[in-house]
Amino acid sequence: MKNLIIVESPAKARTIKNFLGKDYEVIASKGHIRDLPQHRFGITIKDGHFTPTYDISKDHEPLVKQIAGLHKQAQTTYIATDEDREGEAIGYHIVQALKGNIEDFPRIAFHEITKTAIIHSLENPRKIDMDKVNAQQARRLLDRIVGFKLSGLLSQKISRGLSAGRVQSSALKILVDREREIRAFKPQKYFMIEAYQNLQSHMLKQDQNKTNEDSIKENQLLFELVRLADRKIERLSLQDEEEANKILKTLQKDTYKVHSVITKERATKSPPPFMTSTLQQTSSNLLGFSPTRTMSIAQKLYEGVKTNQGLVGVITYMRTDSLNIAKEALQSAKNFIQENLGNEYLPNKPKIYVAQQKGAQEAHEAIRPTNLDFTPQIAKSYLNDDELKLYTLIFNRFIASQMKDAIFEGVNVSILGKDSLSEFKITGRRLIFDGFYRILGNADKDKLLPNFTINTEVKFDTIKINKKTTEAPPHYSEAGLIKTLEGLGIGRPSTYAPTIRLLIDRNYVANEKKQLVVQDIAFNVIDMLEKNFEEIVDSGFSASLETKLDDIAGNKLEWEKVLWDFYEPFIEKIMLGKAQIQSQKVLKPTGEMCPECGNELVIRNGRYGEFVACSNYPACKYIKKEQQEIQISGEICEKCGSPMQIKMSKRGKFLACSAYPKCKNAKPLEKPQTLDIPCPKCGADIVMRKSKRGIFYGCSNYPQCKLILNSEPTNEKCEKCGGMLCKHKTKENAKVCVECKNMTTS
Repeated sequence: MKNLIIVESPAKARTIKNFLGKDYEVIASKGHIRDLPQHRFGITIKDGHFTPTYDISKDHEPLVKQIAGLHKQAQTTYIATDEDREGEAIGYHIVQALKGNIEDFPRIAFHEITKTAIIHSLENPRKIDMDKVNAQQARRLLDRIVGFKLSGLLSQKISRGLSAGRVQSSALKILVDREREIRAFKPQKYFMIEAYQNLQSHMLKQDQNKTNEDSIKENQLLFELVRLADRKIERLSLQDEEEANKILKTLQKDTYKVHSVITKERATKSPPPFMTSTLQQTSSNLLGFSPTRTMSIAQKLYEGVKTNQGLVGVITYMRTDSLNIAKEALQSAKNFIQENLGNEYLPNKPKIYVAQQKGAQEAHEAIRPTNLDFTPQIAKSYLNDDELKLYTLIFNRFIASQMKDAIFEGVNVSILGKDSLSEFKITGRRLIFDGFYRILGNADKDKLLPNFTINTEVKFDTIKINKKTTEAPPHYSEAGLIKTLEGLGIGRPSTYAPTIRLLIDRNYVANEKKQLVVQDIAFNVIDMLEKNFEEIVDSGFSASLETKLDDIAGNKLEWEKVLWDFYEPFIEKIMLGKAQIQSQKVLKPTGEMCPECGNELVIRNGRYGEFVACSNYPACKYIKKEQQEIQISGEICEKCGSPMQIKMSKRGKFLACSAYPKCKNAKPLEKPQTLDIPCPKCGADIVMRKSKRGIFYGCSNYPQCKLILNSEPTNEKCEKCGGMLCKHKTKENAKVCVECKNMTTS
C-alpha cells in the first residue's frame, strides 16, 4: 500500500513525486474541487445561520472519483495544499468530498518545494486548521452575498452585465477618484528663476556619443533661487510674469559669493526581500510584466522547473505578505556574500524585516530563492527568458536584502547675493560605498560638483526665467494601484492581480500604454454605490474585514456572527434600493415612435453609452441606428483615397470611409492592445481586438499570420503537446490547449 499526497497543481505533484519515489502517489486536485454553485446564490440564511451549498463541478467529477479510488488503496492520505486560508479550505473540501473526518487526514505544509522541505513536512504533520477554513468560508460567502445581490441591482438599475464586489468595487473607487481629479484639474502656470554656470574646461568629461543637448546639460551647473530677502521661493511662488521679470532684472545686476558648503554622509538602506505586492510592482516597473504574468511565471518557479539538480522549486511560495526569512536561508545568504562579494559587504548581523501591513501572515516567508547555488548564471541554461528575468530579480533582491547599506556623500552649496539678499542653492552627491548596489546596480547616478570655497565670488553665465505648468495627477499603473491597495489594507496577495484583470475584463477600465484609464460606465456604477452602499466602496470597510478574517483564523471571532453583522443591514439596503433607486436605463422620451411596433422611442443607458431604443423592450427589441455628426479624422482611406470619418458603434469609436457605401473600408480608431505574449506561429506580438461577436485575440502580423483565438491566451504550455494554453471562457482557473484541446485546471 502506498501513501497518497494530494496537492493543488499538476506541476507541484510532478516535482514532489520526483523527490519521494515509489512509496508515494501524488495527485493534484487542480484547485477547488467543491465550490458555491456558479449560476445561483447557493446560500441558505436563517436566524443568523449561513448554510452554503457546495457543488462538485462536472469537469471535476472524474478527478474526484480517481482521488477517491487512490484514497481507498492508500495507507495514509496526506493533504498538502498551499499553506494559506484558500489552501486550507481546498484541503477541507477534499476531505468532505471523500466523506472522511479531518482527524484521519494528516495535513502537511511547506513554503518551498525542495526535497528537504517535503521530508520535513511529512515528519511533522498537523491537522487541518478549521479556524482558517472558517475564515476562508466567511470571506467566500460574504463576497458571494455582495457580488450576487449588488450585481443584480446594478443590472436592474443601470445596465445588464455589470458586477460589483468587495475588493473589486473598492479598487474601482480608487481609480474613479483619480479620474475625477484628472478631469477636474486646471493647469496653473508659474515661473522658476534659475542661474547657470559653465563648468571649467578641464573638469569636463566629454562623451562623443552624447548629443549636444545632453552635453550642454551635463556641462552646466544649475542653481535654483530659493529665497529673496525674507521671502521663501517655492514651486508656484511666482505666478505673475511681470513680477518675475522685475526680480530677474534685480538679480542680474547683483554679485554673488559662496555662503556655505555643507557635506553630509547619508545611508541608503538595503531593500527588504520581495513579498507578493512588491514583486508585482518591481516586475512591472523593471521588466514590464503585468501582475498576472508575474504571478504565472512565479507559480512555475515555485512548483518546479528543470535545474542542474533535477526538477525542483527554485523559489519559496509566491503569495505572501510576510518578510520573514528562515534561519537557514539567512546563513546561506551570509555564506554567498562572503564567498562572492567579500566580507566588506556583510553587515554585523543578519537583517530582519517586518511587514508594514496589518494582519500580515508572519508564519509565512518572504519570496526568496530556495538554493543559492542555483545562481542566475547557472539558471541561464535551464530557464526560459521570462523565467530567468524574474528569477534573477528575486535572487538579486534577496542577496541585496542581507548586504550593507550604500553610503552617499551629499553636498549642499548656498550662494548669496550682496544687494538683493537673494539665495541660490545647488546640491550634489557621490557614492562612497556601493553596498547592496554591488548586486542590484546603481540607478542613482552621481551628481558631482566642483570644489566651492566659502566667501569666494561666483559668476553666473546667465540667470533666466523658466516658464512651467502644473500637470494633472497621472493615471494609476497596475503597479501603482497594487501599492495603494496594499497600503490601504484592501485585499490580500492572492487578490491583487485577479482584481485588476476583472476590472479590465468588465470594461470598467482600459489598460492604455500601461495606464489604467477609467471608462464612462464605471462612473455610473461608483456614483450609485457611493450614494447607496458607501461601505462597499469604502477602503476602510474592506481593510477592517480583512482584520476580522484574521481574527476568525486566530479563533478570536465567530465566523457566522461576522457575516450576520454585515448581512442584516446590507440586505435592508438592497431591498430599499430595489424600491427607491431610480433606474438609469430609461432616461427620457424622444417624442419619436418605434417604426416596428408604434410605441415611443426612449433614450437608454448601456455599457457603451446612451442609445435610442423602443420603450416596449423586451417585447420589441428595435434599436435606432445613430445619426452622428460627421467627424473627419485627418486620415485618408488606403483603398479609395477618400477622407476617413470617426463613427460610433456600441463597441466604441471607429474609422470608416466617407465614400460609404461605395467603399466599405473600416478600421479601429485606436491601436489594439498588445499582450505580453508571443504568437506561437511566427513569434510576433498577440493583440486583443474587438468584433461584432465580442473580444478576440490575433497575431499583430495579420494578414501574413492569421492566428485567431476566441479566448485569452497565456504564456503557459500544454503538458501533453507543448501548445499554447488559453483561459477557459466559463470555468474559473481552467485552461485549454489550442492544439490538442487538453484542459487543465490550476
